[in-house]
Amino acid sequence: MSDIVSSEKRSRMMSNIRAKDTKPELILRKGLYRLGFRYRIHDKKLPGKPDIVFPRYKAVIFANGCFWHGHSCHLFKWPSSNEEFWHKKINRNKEVDKANIEQLKKMGWRVGLVWECSLKGKHRLDSEEVIELCAQWLQTTDMLSIEIGGQC
Repeated sequence: MSDIVSSEKRSRMMSNIRAKDTKPELILRKGLYRLGFRYRIHDKKLPGKPDIVFPRYKAVIFANGCFWHGHSCHLFKWPSSNEEFWHKKINRNKEVDKANIEQLKKMGWRVGLVWECSLKGKHRLDSEEVIELCAQWLQTTDMLSIEIGGQC
């Protein structure tokens, strides 16, 4: 099946998709800041340049887009055009994510994943609930990781 828009328009649309300062990331940052958490963003010294870095808690949070990271939720659907390219790209993203998380854990960092579907879509959680879950995780040093997705 061919695309419903021209390749030029598709290229323009794809180039407008942000890698940083996404809506889910901003929701998390603003909510956690409001609760008194201080952080750095996109630390290039850490594997994967985590979206939010909490040095005081030796913790990082990735705000992952469900499509780009191949999450198994209602927001992810394999594209029907250029299938080989997308399978290769998304599977590579998943491999890189896994390697970055392993490396961060080996360095002693705690890793949190907040999926886009937890803050957007028909199965989303209340944003304040997501922020509170992240805050509790940050303050509980015995939990090495957390993953928050939408309700199934």
